[in-house]
Amino acid sequence: PNDINLVDFVVDGEKLGKVTPKVAERLCNTSPSIFQKADSDSPLTLGKSAGNTIESRTKTVASVMEELRDSGYITGWRDEMYPVANNFDKVTSPVFLIERAAASLLGVMEYGVHINGLIMSEDDKEVKMWMARRSKTKSKFPSMLDHIVAGGQPAGLSLLDNVIKECEEEAGIAEELTRRGIKPAGVISYENYGGRLKDEGEGVMNRVVLFCFDLMLPKDFVPSANDGEVESFFTWSLEEVAQSMHPEYDDPIKPNCYPVIIDFMLREGHISPDSPKYLEIVRRLRSGPCC
Repeated sequence: PNDINLVDFVVDGEKLGKVTPKVAERLCNTSPSIFQKADSDSPLTLGKSAGNTIESRTKTVASVMEELRDSGYITGWRDEMYPVANNFDKVTSPVFLIERAAASLLGVMEYGVHINGLIMSEDDKEVKMWMARRSKTKSKFPSMLDHIVAGGQPAGLSLLDNVIKECEEEAGIAEELTRRGIKPAGVISYENYGGRLKDEGEGVMNRVVLFCFDLMLPKDFVPSANDGEVESFFTWSLEEVAQSMHPEYDDPIKPNCYPVIIDFMLREGHISPDSPKYLEIVRRLRSGPCC
């Protein structure tokens, strides 16, 4: 945001995240006193009481985030730990781990996987895309349309292992089918300021890299909702997918699915390079840090 001077979150000289001054103040004033900021021009950091190991930092940061959860400030708690590092190559040896629901509060890099679930039409002339409708009980974006499979990238799993896990949990896709049909398809990235605002200036920085995968499934495969996160599945023609991109489409898709789907449409040649603002679209698909 142009009108807010964001504060760097730094540990051991590594810039790990970005927060607003008001969020930094709230973190510093939340007991136990783990977060510190020397003065108005200093970065937010962890105090000595947080220790210098992954385990001690994870534990002490969690104590602050649990306090904010218990007070109602952090919502949508997932009991899923994200690695905190300044680039993806370091997620196997992170500075610490953080609860998924709290990651954006520190503006740290978040990684995820999104799968374009695809089938060929009966006459083999057209590709169709499987879509999902999210459960109405989801804490975020209830009842919105979604990818057949998508999920955050937790600590301790490779990208492929996470894809296999999410495919089984979210759509009942057996490991054999996933391994047979999966194809890595690059990344998209974005950075934005938003979230559920508590008070003026207390939004959060979402800094996200999504690893994209295309998964070709058998024509007779029908996904099943195994984890209660999806109400139903259906297929769309790519023409219907394109129509859903219109700003006034009356059945919106979860926001972070749009860039992944647009990237797919670009890669497959369904958006012409003669289209207005084509290069701007390409640029914005990777407008966040890819690191």
